[in-house]
Amino acid sequence: MTSTFSGIEIGKRAVSAHQQAINVTGHNLSNASNEGYSRQRVEFSPFEPIYLPGLNREETAGQIGQGMVVERIERIRDQLLDQRIVAEASGEGYWETRDPYLRMLDQAYLEVGENSIRSKMDAFWDAWQELSLYPADTPQREAVLERGKTFIDGIQNRFNALRGLQNMAEQDIQLTLERVNDLSRQIAGMNNDIQKIRAQGDNPNDLLDRRDLLVDKLSSILSITVDSRDPDEFMLYTGGEVLVQGHIGRRFDREQGIETEGYSRIVWADTREELQIQRQRDHHSGSLGALVELRDETIRREIQNLDSVTMNFIDLVNEVHRSAYGLNGTTGNDFFSEYPFVTNVAGNYDRDGDGAYDSSYIFRINGTNVLESRAQIGLEGTITLSASGGNVEVPYYPTDTVADVVDRINHSGAEVSARLNREGHLSLKAGPSADRNNPDFVIRHIEDSGYFLTGYAGLLGGPGPGGAYDWGGADAAGALAGGAADYAVAPVAHPSGWIGVNPALIRDSSSVAAGFGENGRPANPGSGEAALAIAALRNTAVMVGGLRTFDDYFADAAGRIGILGEQSGRSLETQNLTMKQLRDMRESVSGVNMDEELAAMIKYQHGYAAAARFITTLNSMLDTIINRMGV
Repeated sequence: MTSTFSGIEIGKRAVSAHQQAINVTGHNLSNASNEGYSRQRVEFSPFEPIYLPGLNREETAGQIGQGMVVERIERIRDQLLDQRIVAEASGEGYWETRDPYLRMLDQAYLEVGENSIRSKMDAFWDAWQELSLYPADTPQREAVLERGKTFIDGIQNRFNALRGLQNMAEQDIQLTLERVNDLSRQIAGMNNDIQKIRAQGDNPNDLLDRRDLLVDKLSSILSITVDSRDPDEFMLYTGGEVLVQGHIGRRFDREQGIETEGYSRIVWADTREELQIQRQRDHHSGSLGALVELRDETIRREIQNLDSVTMNFIDLVNEVHRSAYGLNGTTGNDFFSEYPFVTNVAGNYDRDGDGAYDSSYIFRINGTNVLESRAQIGLEGTITLSASGGNVEVPYYPTDTVADVVDRINHSGAEVSARLNREGHLSLKAGPSADRNNPDFVIRHIEDSGYFLTGYAGLLGGPGPGGAYDWGGADAAGALAGGAADYAVAPVAHPSGWIGVNPALIRDSSSVAAGFGENGRPANPGSGEAALAIAALRNTAVMVGGLRTFDDYFADAAGRIGILGEQSGRSLETQNLTMKQLRDMRESVSGVNMDEELAAMIKYQHGYAAAARFITTLNSMLDTIINRMGV
């Protein structure tokens, strides 16, 4: 049997529900400009009727309703759209971080007129050309020294600019890593609060919005995957590892080593394993991935290219200058100062730091036999050279010329280049290493299954593995032809940062060589052959890495940086447009629409007024029954 006052309870529930709905509408309106806020909606449901199915229910015309209640307050969110935004945000973060760095990199290469490195190098060649015409004069020697110093200043300025960008990327990595640790900590703490609220049967909508906003921010830094299948165990993954699991947020730390040149390696704080930053063709690795790639690949590669052209430049100029004579009759002088990485003349080095030599650091090896570039070799075999990720094999055949084999080596992808020096000897030089765990300008492996590098070129002591040169041991130079081939040890890292004109020549310019001697006698004061040979290096195929001439290097560098900048600008524009469309779609679903909220407020206001009117009417009826019906 229903109560006389049941109508009052129905009206009270209706008033309370509509009042709560109006409060939710006001909450939406007040947070309309709040980043990451999702509009909320009240879901009503009928309250449980008086009579549920059972044998003891009264005979009535049907279930007697008891009004309505607020079932739940639900936030409006599209989970599939959120997952798409999280996936694409890492690409946006990648290009937004990479683009300004490439612009600064382009500025480092933006040199015009006489201030460009290329112009300074041309002036250096011109000075040698002038000296070849007036080999007995001192002013021309002074001009060679001054233009050499000017060119070196240009090289060092570019190196310092590139190094500065690399250091800037390192600082940004450290700050970004702190931001990642802070975000993961906040997300883990938010998970703990959300779990407690859900355990009480409530929907923590505002906390969920705040957590999603933190996830969005984190996804622009790292490529992350969200696993929300279990509401009580919200998880984030990156690099195949768990980053956040429920209330546990893992942290990152930094390690530094010799192989990283003092720069940070990102490791997990608990396992000390290096973070595997996601590398994809679509560059979805976030701003942290962009910074690491800039520091360890893009900028490092530009520094290596500059080091390569510098090292080849000083080695070739010194090669000629050492064999020539100055005006004062001295010879054997380097024009540029060279600083070997090791003091051991055999290139022996203690790589693991245990006090014993275990490696050989050799930069250049020259064969002992004179070769003719157009001569057919009449031999067959396979040359094995060190390369990135392993070794590469370079076959040669009886009908090949020496020039064919040299070109094949230079286009094989090996980290070794080949050329015939001015005396016709085969010269193999190490280049920069793509693997940062390997040193630059160190030949790691040379092997020949046949006799091209052995009896023909006079470079290796024998064919096959037994006669191979390998850097993984002391006194590896003993594997060279006769154990006494012409070789040079590896230089100190980054020659473009320390190169300089030989101080001995600056003190006495008459030591600057201009001519070659004969039969051990000094050059004639009027001989300018050596100066002409150095000037001819301008257009000689010197093989700077995979490039043939020094001019090729400067043309390639300018074009490469321009292409990188153009790609970055277009990719950033495309990614921004994609993210704008996705965010606009989410805003249309989850954003607060003022007109819609005002319409809902009017609806709830009318519902509230109707419920209040209903209570007033019942109150009047009860007043009649209680106060006006009597005896």
